[in-house]
Amino acid sequence: MPLSPESLQATDDIVSRLATESILAQPGRDEGLIPAFSLLGELRELVAVEPALAGPVATVHGAIECLLDAATPFDSATLGALAALIAWLPGALEASRLERPMPPLPGTVRPAVPSTVAPARPAGEPAAAADVLLELHLGENRELLAEFYGEAIEHLQQIEAALLVLDQTPDDPEAINSIFRSFHTFKGNAGFLGLVPMQSLAHEVESLLDLARNRELVLSPAIITEILASRDTLQALTQQVAAALEKGQMPTVVIPVSHLIRSVRGLATGQPAPASAPVPAELALSATAVAPLAPVAAPVSAPATGEQSGSPSASATVRVGTEKLDGLMDIVGELVIVQSQLVESARAFGDSGSPLQRNVSQLARITKDLQHTAMALRMIPIKPVFQKMERLARDLARNFGKKVHFTTSGEDTELDRTVVEEIGDPMVHMVRNALDHGLELPEQRVESGKSDTGTVHLRAFHQGGSIVIELRDDGRGMDPERLRRKAIEKGIITQGTTLSREETLALIFAPGFSTAEKVTSVSGRGVGMDVVRRNIEKLRGAVEITSELGKGSTFRIKLPLTMAIIDGLVVRVGTDRFILPSTSVQVALRPARESITRVHDRGEVLELRGKIYPLHRLHRRLGIPGDAQEAWDGIVVLVEHSGRVSALLVDEMVSKQEVVIKNLGAFLGNLPGVAGGAILGDGNIALILDPATLLQAA
Repeated sequence: MPLSPESLQATDDIVSRLATESILAQPGRDEGLIPAFSLLGELRELVAVEPALAGPVATVHGAIECLLDAATPFDSATLGALAALIAWLPGALEASRLERPMPPLPGTVRPAVPSTVAPARPAGEPAAAADVLLELHLGENRELLAEFYGEAIEHLQQIEAALLVLDQTPDDPEAINSIFRSFHTFKGNAGFLGLVPMQSLAHEVESLLDLARNRELVLSPAIITEILASRDTLQALTQQVAAALEKGQMPTVVIPVSHLIRSVRGLATGQPAPASAPVPAELALSATAVAPLAPVAAPVSAPATGEQSGSPSASATVRVGTEKLDGLMDIVGELVIVQSQLVESARAFGDSGSPLQRNVSQLARITKDLQHTAMALRMIPIKPVFQKMERLARDLARNFGKKVHFTTSGEDTELDRTVVEEIGDPMVHMVRNALDHGLELPEQRVESGKSDTGTVHLRAFHQGGSIVIELRDDGRGMDPERLRRKAIEKGIITQGTTLSREETLALIFAPGFSTAEKVTSVSGRGVGMDVVRRNIEKLRGAVEITSELGKGSTFRIKLPLTMAIIDGLVVRVGTDRFILPSTSVQVALRPARESITRVHDRGEVLELRGKIYPLHRLHRRLGIPGDAQEAWDGIVVLVEHSGRVSALLVDEMVSKQEVVIKNLGAFLGNLPGVAGGAILGDGNIALILDPATLLQAA
């Protein structure tokens, strides 16, 4: 059948990139070998529906695959076949588009090259032979290893995503084909670079998946668990490559793969899997949380993980080092500052409607567009984090003897790369809490009239200028009275303390708080949820809880989209100006005289809509002079911090604007109450306040 217009466009692009790679390729050298292999793999997927195109592409792809498996460079015959294929493809694609007969195939493409590759290592070779140290030859292979690492991370993510699909639907052909292709490519690239443990393990798993692909084997939960363990081990080996590229730290520890190879071989022949020692889920999570290295950073405008590599969007991506993106953001930030200063100068020296004013306005529009584009380059989907949580939920449910249906939505929601890297650890603790404390055991759920399978739903969505991550379960919910008793028992609050329902639920974030009856490997020490709140506040975010006893709980995290630029409220205290993050501000108002009450020896409080809030004067918190002698002479800002809401008194609300965050350096970096600095339009510096640490002591 003819190719679709979208596939034809993507195919044209790949052919052009293949032509570029082949120009640099020479017999006896390996430049362009891995890129050509990858591009032909994408092309092979795209033209699979057109046999007249798929056959020649598969032939040349197989020839290059043989070179990779043998760890040999290009030879004249393979290069000639590649060049002939590239010359033939444009006419063949045009014929497919017009549904005409294909042009004659060049003879150099015709030689029969096996499309399936011989085993990477002899089938009878002892598995223990693969338990060797990775030999990287960093001096001569640095660029190839960097390219390998970038592709390996993507394939590992795709493998995990496909396995989680197969855990629910073991016969899903698309997922099986996706995971087979990933292991197949992983094996070929590792073999070319002489990475023996990775090549050997990937080859065995590929052989097992080939049986499933040909419907000779059904992927049982035991098989999927063993493939997940193999994937985790490949990931640990990949991180050894990362350490060598980033720090020059060569592998010194042998990561064993023989136990997995023996297990996979046994499963392929129908034997039960022996007990193995897979990489723990926690190690897998921490390993993938490593930021991409400079030469192999996250793709700019990359498609979501798991998208077919042959799609048009995938062929329109480019890898850019993260340090280059950070440098671009810094420069754009400086440009934004200078543009703000020009606007102030133009107001002083130019009349309204003058050419200067018009030019400055045009510059402001261009700068704004450039700023948003630079920010977009830093944005990546949250899907990899969600995928790790899905894997973690699967493993924990098995450990706890619980049944869970874990679902996600909004995984394509994008936010700043820095936020994605930092959000992983809090999410791990939240998912653990939901599985351990939230969901009941199957028999307990049945007794209470529920399904024996619990539901945990993780979703992300935009709300204003922030992103919200919500984790909801249908478990036992939280008992506020029980939380209160535990808090008194542990000395977190005193017997006579009065708390609202929201404040009582927020007790679970207190250091040392735990409702677990005994300490286990995942809970009971009272450190998990404290980490959640601390890390969320470090990201200038907030976390809320709603819960109904017997029906479940919902944790809601609100985060800024980016850590580089902040949407803030500029306030004045005396002669100084400060910036409050908009994500922390609930409302700003001028209070009525009767709403302010002085409490003997306790300070002041604000009464607003039937609620009482402690009132803090910002000038006293910072030890500077202020203008407002009485609270009703100034402006009160309600700010949220550490799960509570307080009133902050300032002299004046100046404006609301986006500012570029500047690091204050080591000397002022840990100053309580200060999150950073910013340069305002008039060139003056304003401190960005952190309400959580500013009011914590109060």
